[in-house]
Amino acid sequence: MGDGWHTDFDQTYFDKYSPPDFYTKLYMVGVPADVRKEKTKVINDVWTPIWNEEFTFPLTVPELALLKIVVREHDTGKDDFAGQTCLPVSELRTGIRVVRLRDKRGKKFKSVKLLMQFAFE
Repeated sequence: MGDGWHTDFDQTYFDKYSPPDFYTKLYMVGVPADVRKEKTKVINDVWTPIWNEEFTFPLTVPELALLKIVVREHDTGKDDFAGQTCLPVSELRTGIRVVRLRDKRGKKFKSVKLLMQFAFE
């Protein structure tokens, strides 16, 4: 689930006449055997998207793995950037967590965040 864009962005920032269409890309970065990417479905016309999707990333070397998360807004032309973060897998803990997002320069947004659930086997 994502939240906070309606606070940090003007109502017409992403789309002039309708709420944004958000999706998330997840990248696992690390040793070649662990590299993988996934993408959520696009949630149309909503400022607080709920993807409710589950992805599994099997890891061979979790100590070197990073989870890169990028949220974008779908457009007919080039998709708009909506936030990003990069998390060391070794620092993640089981449970539901608030993940703060950053702009393109790495500065934290005031309100934009994701609510994510992590589980480890």
